[in-house]
Amino acid sequence: MRNYSIALPFWARAFLLAGLAGVVLGAGLIAYRFYDRPTVLSVAVGSFDGEAAKVASVIAARLQATKSAVRLKIVPADNVLDSAKIFAEGKTDLAVVRADVGDLSLARSVALITKSVLMILALPGSQVTSIEKMKGHTVGVVGGEINQKIVEALKAEYDLGDKVIFKNMAPADTPGAIQSKAASAFVLVVPLSEKYISLVRRFFRGGHNSFPALIPVESAGAIADVEGAYESFDIPQGTLRGNPPVPDADLTTLRVATYLVANKKIDPDTITTLTQALVTARNDLVRDQPLLAGLTAPDTDPGAYIPVHPGAAAYYNGTQQSFMDKYGNWIYLTPMVLGALASIFATAWRFLGGRQEPAETTLRSLFALPRRIREVKSEAELTEIENQVDQALDAEMASAIRSENAQDISTLVSMAHRLEDSIYRRRQMLAEEPAGAIESNRHTSF
Repeated sequence: MRNYSIALPFWARAFLLAGLAGVVLGAGLIAYRFYDRPTVLSVAVGSFDGEAAKVASVIAARLQATKSAVRLKIVPADNVLDSAKIFAEGKTDLAVVRADVGDLSLARSVALITKSVLMILALPGSQVTSIEKMKGHTVGVVGGEINQKIVEALKAEYDLGDKVIFKNMAPADTPGAIQSKAASAFVLVVPLSEKYISLVRRFFRGGHNSFPALIPVESAGAIADVEGAYESFDIPQGTLRGNPPVPDADLTTLRVATYLVANKKIDPDTITTLTQALVTARNDLVRDQPLLAGLTAPDTDPGAYIPVHPGAAAYYNGTQQSFMDKYGNWIYLTPMVLGALASIFATAWRFLGGRQEPAETTLRSLFALPRRIREVKSEAELTEIENQVDQALDAEMASAIRSENAQDISTLVSMAHRLEDSIYRRRQMLAEEPAGAIESNRHTSF
């Protein structure tokens, strides 16, 4: 069987290699763009006044402007309860939630946003001066279902049961309920910031005699021991009004935290980057957005009510992976990759130069020819073999000469001499044999 060697012209080889290089570079560029593109995390945000969504949008815009590696996509919700529901259903990566609202089994804290305080406000002139005295009265729960858990905690601690009627109401309906005295006291949970304190003041408009009284939660510590979402807290004297002060002394109540939480399955490195970006944005924006003043590190203790996300903990504890921790493997593998690329380049260079190693099949055929030559029975068959040898040796010798490979040239010269000698001796033997013997041998071979 004949072996034909096909050599591509230089321009074709160069064009082929240029095409392959273009494909590799294109794939590398696509991979880099994919790796370098920012990670976008969706965050559910809701509050009854819409302020939380506004502040979140400001932070998201800041991350966009600073080309942060992690960006935020705001998913608006009506309130923290809806925000928690969206998060629990797996529809967002992050959420702003209150610690006592919704299913937070998948939540891991990233940042503490603020802390809200329970205020139980009795109508001016009301006989309700303590939680015990609320029995037999109607109490309005501003925010309704959002504050259901804190109401249940009060019921359990003070044995209120069905002795108090808790009536849910929306914040917008609260001023009207106060004016109509639809309830003797009102339960609110708000941050102690000037914005929300002013809101409470507006609920109770009028003179000195129309200002509400704050009812203490004396058993706040006992409730906090049972319900980990809460902590005991003292509202400072004069928080609602300075003269005369309301409250007239530090007043014990409950406090609950609002967090930015992340799904526990999110990559820690992504959350580390997000946490760092949030802290930086907070420092840049806090003058224009006072609500960001409360953004700080959550409880990083292992026993925290909402465990901290490992990525956030790494940032707050200063245990982020170092450059070598992250890229040590790449540094180790780079020389190996470069070595492989060098080999590829060398192969491509030889390809451009037209160097082609003698094909293994061709050499195997040439080495097998002496035996075939010894079995040849006719001059015509011998001539055919000789032509095949000439073609194969010419092609392989031309390739070896172009590549200046002395070993290949020496091997081919030696093979050429051996084959020429074998052909010559067999031709002599055929010439010396009688025609009858040759014919007899030919028939015998069949």
